[in-house]
Amino acid sequence: MLRGVFLFLMILAVLLGPQLWTTWVFKKYRGHREDYAGTGGEMARHLLDRFQMPHVQVETTDLGDHYDPSAKVVRLLPANYNGKSLTAVTVAAHEVGHAIQDHTGYGPLHERTRLIRFAQGAEKVGSFLMLGIPLVAGLTRSPSGGLLVFLGGLAVMSIGALVHLVTLPVEWDASFRRALPVLEQGRYISSTDMEGARKILTAAALTYVAASLGGLLNIWRWITLMRR
Repeated sequence: MLRGVFLFLMILAVLLGPQLWTTWVFKKYRGHREDYAGTGGEMARHLLDRFQMPHVQVETTDLGDHYDPSAKVVRLLPANYNGKSLTAVTVAAHEVGHAIQDHTGYGPLHERTRLIRFAQGAEKVGSFLMLGIPLVAGLTRSPSGGLLVFLGGLAVMSIGALVHLVTLPVEWDASFRRALPVLEQGRYISSTDMEGARKILTAAALTYVAASLGGLLNIWRWITLMRR
């Protein structure tokens, strides 16, 4: 009993811990800063023009801050697009970092984009295969048929966890090799704000670690169900 409770708490810590910390860090540095020259949206537009990417647009979204390499758009949450805070400016610089990756032909970004498109379809197929195990086993009247479908579903669902692991180096590059040096060298934020910016970028990266672990835990859950 105690072992089960401990395992449950560990899973919650792995899945929710990074997300809760990220939310706390973003909120901590979201206070309005009158000493900043502009909002997150204005920062993104300025940096895009500075690095000769006037074709890349900046707009708001409710689906999370991200750069869309297909549409050539930096999308920011309203709080970051309209906000004049360390969080808004740092997140904007990070997403522009992805735009710079795209503009300079950074290979891992394009590989990640292709893998994400494949994974989105593969995860749906994997879930469908898992749900079809009883049907296949019943039609074939053989446990081996259901087992093959199960293994195929697991393999497909594992792609999602792999995508998040592959995403980490791309995010780290956009944050610490591009966004942070730009903010520091351009003196967009003070030296005292650099520590906060690092925390924001690190917290954002940890969400991908949590997502990858969440995918692995989902696979483990299916294995546990099949063993019953």
